[in-house]
Amino acid sequence: MRAVAWSFFGVRKSSEYEKDVQQLNPVHVVIAGVIGAAVFIGLLIALVSWVLSSGVAR
Repeated sequence: MRAVAWSFFGVRKSSEYEKDVQQLNPVHVVIAGVIGAAVFIGLLIALVSWVLSSGVAR
């Protein structure tokens, strides 16, 4: 999950990237990416719902 989180952020040292490439299973990375994207989308939906219900965005 840490490697996927860093990839969402877009900052990674090349030495850490090389270590991740050697150690990680691609299937696990895909699953973690899908979970991370779902959590991110869920947080965005919750934030938009909260802003709209608070009356700030009129």
